[in-house]
Amino acid sequence: MTEITDFQRKISTLLPDFSLSFNEPLKDHTSFHIGGPAEVMVTPRSVQELCRVLEVSAVLDTKPYILGAGTNILMPDEGLKGLTVCLKDGLTALSLLDETHIAVGAGVTMTKAAVFAANHGLSGMEFAHGIPGTVGGGVYMNAGAYGGEIQDICHCVDVVDLGGTLRTFTKEEMAFSYRHSRLEEEGGIVVGAVFALTKKPVEEIKARMQELLAKRKASQPLDKPSAGSAFKRPIGGYAAALIDGAGLRGYQVGGAAVSEKHAGFVVNLKDATAADVRKVLQEVSDIVFEKTGIRLEPEVRIW
Repeated sequence: MTEITDFQRKISTLLPDFSLSFNEPLKDHTSFHIGGPAEVMVTPRSVQELCRVLEVSAVLDTKPYILGAGTNILMPDEGLKGLTVCLKDGLTALSLLDETHIAVGAGVTMTKAAVFAANHGLSGMEFAHGIPGTVGGGVYMNAGAYGGEIQDICHCVDVVDLGGTLRTFTKEEMAFSYRHSRLEEEGGIVVGAVFALTKKPVEEIKARMQELLAKRKASQPLDKPSAGSAFKRPIGGYAAALIDGAGLRGYQVGGAAVSEKHAGFVVNLKDATAADVRKVLQEVSDIVFEKTGIRLEPEVRIW
């Protein structure tokens, strides 16, 4: 039996009514299926609970790790010390505000939000139907696919800072750009968002969603653990084409490899470590740079 750490003992005392997980395997909370144990993990069920967790974090002088569905993250093999706050399955409110606006909690998956919108005859989220992450993570990084992005539908975003202060930012104040928002530099935890959509026949919306889902299945390695697109799209080109052109399809280090099906993905073939993935990302970036002069930057968030 693993001995209880001093941090685990202290946080148990300060959060007696919270369900805390000790030494929680992070590989079970990421789409890569990679990562060591989280010393302490907690899933707040409301913004108020989240603020209480942040208050305790400040008392213990520790900055918490904020995790959604873990679909764009490479966790470290050694795990994470301190506190990991998991918002998926926690902040899951989802409601229709009026004829064209929906309010979505940060822990709701992008797919679930897209289906909710479609069922109410609201168009604009079709691109998000196959994105596996949560709305919180999607807003934080301005997630997108097939020509659509969060910034296209965002009306406003509710954000809590590490001090527990809740603020609402308009779409313009979020300063969205390609796979980026102001929160990248400033910090802050997305707890919810309002999306502005347009009315359209339900059948038409769902047909478009099925069309995009078919494209994903045909082109992406959905049968193997990954974190989605491994690299950001470079100016004037596409990462997958550059990687393929450099002869790196299938390039492998340990249990990690560039996907044979889609060169823009790095997949966990079997028992890959974070070190394996980091090495693939670095070596692919280096080789492509040597051959083309273009430096690929990881889209995967490396913790």
